[in-house]
Amino acid sequence: MTREHGEGAVQALVLYDGRVLLVRPDDGWELPSGTPQPAESAEATAARVVYELTGYLVDGTETLGAHDNARADEAPAVVCQLLSAEPSDGARLAPERLRWAAIADTAGTPLPRSVRTYLQGHTPV
Repeated sequence: MTREHGEGAVQALVLYDGRVLLVRPDDGWELPSGTPQPAESAEATAARVVYELTGYLVDGTETLGAHDNARADEAPAVVCQLLSAEPSDGARLAPERLRWAAIADTAGTPLPRSVRTYLQGHTPV
């Protein structure tokens, strides 16, 4: 599994305490993403990808889709619940390539439209 945004890729939206988990595999910050294994649901893919890249355990709970203003060319995004307070050892990305960003600080981050729409309803007051 590698991070991908192409056809069939799944992006994981991990929220905790008004912050979004972002990864920096290359030049910019983005959501953790990757391709499903055979017969793997989007929710299972998101949970696996987050664990492999970051070491955090999450549970993929809700797939954001067309009803959330997603574009047809966007990779599906799955909302994930954080299950572990600290990442485990063995993550593919080093700690300096992980970041918990306040929702307000994600304005310049390339996020799918469905994720932006979802986050509008979850901005802390």
